[in-house]
Amino acid sequence: MVLSPHHSPGPCPRLSTIASLRDSIERVEAHASCSPRRAALGHPEADATLHGGLALGALHEVFAEAGRQSAAATGFIAGLAARAGARRPLVWVRQDFTEIESGALSMNGLAELGLDPRLFVSVRAGDVDSALRTAADALACDAVGVVVLEVWGEARQLDLVASRKLTLAAQASGVTALLLRMAAEPQPSTAETRWIVRAAHSPPAVSFMPATASMPAAAWSAWGAPVFDAELVRNRHGPVGRWIMEWKCDECLFNKPAAYPQPMAATAPYRPHQTPARARQRRAG
Repeated sequence: MVLSPHHSPGPCPRLSTIASLRDSIERVEAHASCSPRRAALGHPEADATLHGGLALGALHEVFAEAGRQSAAATGFIAGLAARAGARRPLVWVRQDFTEIESGALSMNGLAELGLDPRLFVSVRAGDVDSALRTAADALACDAVGVVVLEVWGEARQLDLVASRKLTLAAQASGVTALLLRMAAEPQPSTAETRWIVRAAHSPPAVSFMPATASMPAAAWSAWGAPVFDAELVRNRHGPVGRWIMEWKCDECLFNKPAAYPQPMAATAPYRPHQTPARARQRRAG
């Protein structure tokens, strides 16, 4: 078909998509150039690196290996949600497959971490597409404090375009978006920060049983506070770093792990001190 000089074809769909993406990038960069609201984590070095704390109304990613590291990443992102939520509702969107792999979220566990289960809304999605739509709808509600989107494994749907949509939705409403990825490799995204979280050694908390008439005071060891090996591998507006961060359940904040004394070997109770006479006898013999 020959087109006349006065006939102009319609806009190319691909060019329209590129132009739309460029507009989105400009809006993201324009928002990033402003000083965002921040929530201090409590850890002095991490807060200094983040220029005061975690940026609110933005997207943040937390990655963890499958297996034992998934529990650590879940606890870490729960701490981030507690710091960024400002006592507002927390919406946690999970795949059904995630619940099969790692089990259901425990309300008792969240309460022990310092979160309020009354402000917690858990949503189970059948697949990644449903989870993305649900998270986007939750981010549009400015009454929510934080939306956590938990996805297991490599998901092609979580590409740069999906990341940008979540970022724009968070910026529009001021709701903080936290993306929890299990058993997945980081991909290009518009996230403000990206963390890789591993479990760290948690020293036991030693308490003392009160003495009674029939039993003297005794020490016993309980579970210590959660401790995370948190590596900041992406920071859009600053350096990166790696810290050992302890979650203070009572204060609901991160901090440096408290120094605790190493145990020392006690003198054996069955080895009496030698008397001077016996000591001279052994030297003479």
